[in-house]
Amino acid sequence: MTERSDGTRKPNGRSSIFFSERDGKWHGYVTMGVKDDGSPDRRHRVGNSEPEVTKKVRELEGKRDAQKVDKPGRPPTVEAWMRTYLDDIAVRDLARNTLQSYWSDTRNWIIPHLGKHRLDRLQPEHLDKLYSRMYAADKKPSHVLKVHRILSRALEIAVRREKVGRNVAKLIDAPGSNDSEIEPLTQAEARRILAAADGRHNGVRWSVGLSLGLRQGEALGLRWKYVDLDGGAIKVWWQISRQKWLHGCDDVAACTEGKHRRPCPKKCAKAARKSGRRHTCVTAEAERLCPKICDRHASTCPKRAGGGLVFKKPKGKSRRTVPLPPELIPILKAHRTRQKAERLAAANVWEDHDLVFCQPNGRPIDPRRDWDDWKDILAEAEVRDARVHDGRHTAGTLLIEQGVHVRTVQEILGHSDIRLTQRYTHVATPMAEDGMQRIGRALWGS
Repeated sequence: MTERSDGTRKPNGRSSIFFSERDGKWHGYVTMGVKDDGSPDRRHRVGNSEPEVTKKVRELEGKRDAQKVDKPGRPPTVEAWMRTYLDDIAVRDLARNTLQSYWSDTRNWIIPHLGKHRLDRLQPEHLDKLYSRMYAADKKPSHVLKVHRILSRALEIAVRREKVGRNVAKLIDAPGSNDSEIEPLTQAEARRILAAADGRHNGVRWSVGLSLGLRQGEALGLRWKYVDLDGGAIKVWWQISRQKWLHGCDDVAACTEGKHRRPCPKKCAKAARKSGRRHTCVTAEAERLCPKICDRHASTCPKRAGGGLVFKKPKGKSRRTVPLPPELIPILKAHRTRQKAERLAAANVWEDHDLVFCQPNGRPIDPRRDWDDWKDILAEAEVRDARVHDGRHTAGTLLIEQGVHVRTVQEILGHSDIRLTQRYTHVATPMAEDGMQRIGRALWGS
């Protein structure tokens, strides 16, 4: 090893570059920090020439000085890190349905297309190719953006934990979400829907939905104890959500054996089905364990748990108090009177959940059944097809059309971001027309 010109060694912690006669190569060592056990974290680089090794040493020193040092050892693959992130990190912060949605996108898109790459070798171009494949598969821009955000969040945690030095998702432009604009119902259509719902069991549910803009889960989870008919307000503090089942067994591998379905490997010995659809094979790859939150096979588990309709609290600004329109108060009072009669008729069959809208036996209404009722009402009212959530968009648009300030509309609807509320300002054409008439009179009127 070469020494300094004065015959002394370099101080501890300094980088060193030297030529080894043993292998005929140049070597460089850089102290990057301290390992978990307290010993120096020295990184080694080797090359055929001094300039080559010097360049590698300077790159390591740059990472060290910028505090972008990867932890010692081989960085995990994208697949391994995504499983760690979803199983052990995100599970603490995300709602269960959100976590299951993240798992679905990770299994269907991130792992198949990026899973084999090591985190430190992942390049922006790899993400670009993934998004191009999603667009080629006719996925909506909002779906591509969601996958990008999942990746970006997972990689950001990897950077914080020094698994990798950079978040490549931040090096590319996020995919744009240019989905079609909202299409709320008109005031006339909303009136026809209310007329068609009048007299139906739980028909008042649509009066609440169209006037207050509650989400489906919020309307179906509304309880009488949070409805103040004297004060004219409701507290949106609970919602109903359908959760997927979780495994309750001790041996998930045995429970799911033979139930995994994966795309065939490239060199599959089986012939494709005549229909042209891909078939599935039970291979070593297909027999991988399900994640802790298993949304594919847990419904068949004999000891399944945690699924079905559950009550949960809304997050953030979604938990709010909403004033009631004066015209809605007597409608809700009449509905409560009818419900009390139903309760007496049901006798011992009645399950008391204190729900404003429930089945004749007091049990919660399934969101799917609620969706079917909505479609029946649309057909009876002779109104164009629309989603249940379009009723919420209708409430927001009608509020804007009536001159309610956009910040107030945000509070009523429980939007966390004002940009969500501002979408309704683009479709409130009656207000725009009135505004143009006013400016016309101001400029050219007598």
